[in-house]
Formats: sequence, structure tokens, C-alpha cells
Amino acid sequence: MGKRRLIVGISGASGAAYGLRALDLAKAADVETHLVVSRSALLTLKQELNLQKTDIEKRADVVHSPADIGATIASGSFRTMGMLIAPCSVKTMSEIATGVTSTLMSRAADVALKERRRLVLMLRETPLHLGHIETMAALTRMGAILMPPVPALYARPKSIDEMITHSTARALDLFDIDTGAIRRWNGLKDSLAGETA
Repeated sequence: MGKRRLIVGISGASGAAYGLRALDLAKAADVETHLVVSRSALLTLKQELNLQKTDIEKRADVVHSPADIGATIASGSFRTMGMLIAPCSVKTMSEIATGVTSTLMSRAADVALKERRRLVLMLRETPLHLGHIETMAALTRMGAILMPPVPALYARPKSIDEMITHSTARALDLFDIDTGAIRRWNGLKDSLAGETA
């Protein structure tokens, strides 16, 4: 494929920091990033991180307007490793599941599915009703991976930043992008193993 390329979508769900961390970690791993940010996500980024559009865009190699359905990433002939949407709102998830590709974000996700490329959705919603669960099941049958950003407390994170890094690096693992940013599980420590026996 040549240059490794990853599409990163940031939708309007809470947790915009996951998308930003994905851009930074992918860049450090020498992966070319193609970014799509929804209009709702710009509000979330301002509210949660006090960031402007330009602050986000400079972290990506290529930035696409969510309205640009003629962008390179809207075509299966443009080769990528797939797409990560971090965070993924229920609205975006539902558009992808139904094939209603009204924006470049949902169109790029649809392309990933039809080309049998990896699509990872870091869904940010809780609690879930049956409609959410059925939509998640439908997407799983279509080939997507649903990966809510659940903190790995066994890693004993010392900050929110560490939790964000761990979840995002694990999502990038699904694309075979090893960021070197997380401590891998090496089994229970001897002292803990004795206590659980």
C-alpha cells in the first residue's frame, strides 16, 4: 500500500480528547492521518478542551471538510488502513449502520466497511437502550468493531491523560499500529496471584 494512512473522525460526542490523542499517536508512529471533524465536535472541543478548529487541524496531515463528499477518503480506490471514529456519537453510529451517508464522516466509514477495511468506533454513550444495542450488533455483523473507551484500571493510571492514552493506543492496536504508549499486560503480580488463589 505504500504510505500507511488512517482516517480519523471526531464526532460530537463527549471525549474529543480521544480523537486528538489518536492523531498525535498515529503521527508519532509515522502514519499519515486524514481528519474529519463534525460541526458538533467543534463545539465539544471548545467546551471540553478550549480548542479552536485550527488547533485541531494542525495535528493532522490532511484535513477534510465534513461536507466534502468528493474527498479522496470518500472513494474505495483511495487506499487506507481504515477508519477510527473517536469519539463516536450515537447519531454517527446510526448513520453508518443504516447506510445514510449524509456527511463525509459517515461516507468514509461506509467505504471502510464496503472495502472490508477496519472500522473502529469508540462509542461514547451510556446507559444504552435496546435501539443502541441493536445498532451496535448490526454494525458488528457488518464488520465494524465497537470499542467504547473503557478505562483500564488494572494499569493503575495516575491521571485522566494516562487513561485517554491507554484507550486510544488500544484502539490503534486494532489497526496494527504499535504506538509504544502503553504498558502491556504481563499477568498478575506474584503478590496478587497469591491473594486470589
